Amino acid sequence: MACHGPQGNSQIPLIPSLAGQPKVILENKLVLIREGLRDIPQMKGLLDGVSDSDIVALANYFSVQTRATATGPVNITSYQRGQAISSGMLCGTCHLPDYVGRQQIPRLAGQQEAFLLYSMKQFRDRPGPGRDTIMTASLHGLKDNELSDLAHFLVNFK
Repeated sequence: MACHGPQGNSQIPLIPSLAGQPKVILENKLVLIREGLRDIPQMKGLLDGVSDSDIVALANYFSVQTRATATGPVNITSYQRGQAISSGMLCGTCHLPDYVGRQQIPRLAGQQEAFLLYSMKQFRDRPGPGRDTIMTASLHGLKDNELSDLAHFLVNFK
């Protein structure tokens, strides 16, 4: 899990941080990757032969790690626009008001900004088999700059 950081806090912009993610979503995603049902080329083969009990142990380890806080500069205007978008879209309803996620819903607060933006664009632009239809519908119609503001807000949310 070198790409995600030893404690799960990625230093690579397009690689998600796993620290503090809900255990259930980590377990589910790891199984989907292992079984070839979630296509992430960088992860291809890394989970081959990993047992269910090892996946549970990995998920448990990363779920209890402390997430790193954002260290970059905060663009107040972008942050406020993103906050308004999140509020209007009721993102906190599923991801919880502090955006820490729960069970099968990922933590967004403090995630890698580039990863969040990339993921939201994927949900918006590439609906299809295996995609979360709720997120596809939620992000439909948002412009790139709105997604950018939303990602900036979420990464810097305190």
